[in-house]
Amino acid sequence: MKKKPKKYKSDVKSLIHSANLLFLLGLVQNMDHSFSHSKTYRYFTLGDKNKSKRLLIVLHGYGQLAKFFLRKFSMCSDSSFVVAPEGPHRFYRKGYSGRVGASWMTKEARDHDIKDNIIWLNALLRKLKDETSFEEIILLGFSQGGATAARWFYDAPNKFDRLILWSSVFPPDIEKSMLTSTHKNSYVVGINDEFIDNIKRKEELKFYERIGFSTHIYDGNHDIDGPTLNHILK
Repeated sequence: MKKKPKKYKSDVKSLIHSANLLFLLGLVQNMDHSFSHSKTYRYFTLGDKNKSKRLLIVLHGYGQLAKFFLRKFSMCSDSSFVVAPEGPHRFYRKGYSGRVGASWMTKEARDHDIKDNIIWLNALLRKLKDETSFEEIILLGFSQGGATAARWFYDAPNKFDRLILWSSVFPPDIEKSMLTSTHKNSYVVGINDEFIDNIKRKEELKFYERIGFSTHIYDGNHDIDGPTLNHILK
């Protein structure tokens, strides 16, 4: 006499349903864990560090790579040693192959990424200062890189001479009590920036002026404008 096959499919469905129900009721929890480990970071440079008295550190925007972002600062290489760290999260910009971009963080594990970015960027700055003595250190952050630059700057303002935030929204997690600074900081935005409309631009300009930044508007879009940058760096 043949035995009837067991109804495994219905049993599995029942188990999955029960597990989902327990999870929704909070009786089974998905625990978030983390641990620290070393990682290799990369950065690109432009200019002669032994001839330049100014160190210009530039943080790229979302989806950019540091080696291409660095090209936008070729006009500064005679007067500055330009260093472009790269965001630690690289990804294919479309699909599963092709062009690669990098990011400083996403909404996932955001607090960990903020802390890690400051730690490794500080290590990079120490390395650069150990190798060469600079008379001036300027930090520039573009777009998403502006938020990382602002957090890095306000974590220890005495490490830098100036902060330039370019087409960037100021990170709301920085405490307002930290915003007072004697540095000659700057905010820059293009009149045709496709990510900032007229209303938002006016609001951003007022905010930055209120916290002591000089503000600059140029005739251009969401990009680095060479003549404007040269004017600010003088």
